[in-house]
Amino acid sequence: MKKSKVLVIEDEEDIQNLLLMNLESAGYRVLVTDNGYDGLRIAQEEMPEVILLDLMLPHMDGLEVCRRLKSSAKLKHIKVIMVTAKGEEVDRIVGFELGADDYVVKPFSVRELMLRIKAIIRREGDGEANTKQIWKHEGLEFDFAAMQFRLDGKNINLTATELKLLAEFIQNQGKVLSREYLLNHVWGYEFDGYARTVDTHIRRLRVKLGRYADIIVTSRGLGYKFNPD
Repeated sequence: MKKSKVLVIEDEEDIQNLLLMNLESAGYRVLVTDNGYDGLRIAQEEMPEVILLDLMLPHMDGLEVCRRLKSSAKLKHIKVIMVTAKGEEVDRIVGFELGADDYVVKPFSVRELMLRIKAIIRREGDGEANTKQIWKHEGLEFDFAAMQFRLDGKNINLTATELKLLAEFIQNQGKVLSREYLLNHVWGYEFDGYARTVDTHIRRLRVKLGRYADIIVTSRGLGYKFNPD
């Protein structure tokens, strides 16, 4: 069986070694670098499934690495988990705004991080298993096989998480989906305190939906509903 590749971009040697040991024990092929510039180069050459990305890095910081990854047609599908000591809400929001798929604060639980990596790779595999299906509503079109969203005939650049989120809404039209449900089905885990993760991604998704932003309805105190009618 082909091993999933995980790229660790981290400049603290102790954390490098900790991640390397645990990832290899879990069966991943691990690539490691200590700076953002080389991390971006390795990502382009090796195309890992997941990148564990520190923010405070030499040569190129983690936010810039993430921005370049998610703005590249070739690299944007790579899952990025930010692993950083910067745990303030504003730091998380900036990370998600740049397209990060997950955010873990140091010091972290290795077991929890391994579960998140497993969940994020499983989500990608589930997406590849989608049958050929195209959903359309007025100027909106979602291709489940290609995982591509079009607005008025134009391809819209959504991050992998935004695509998963929109797909989940389309498949559950008219139902109120709680933040906990979305965390479990889109992000692949349940974790208290991450409701803001969902809110941030939905806000970004609404912006990209343009004149159809109101198709995602907030059900106060309950969650969100996708209502094309």
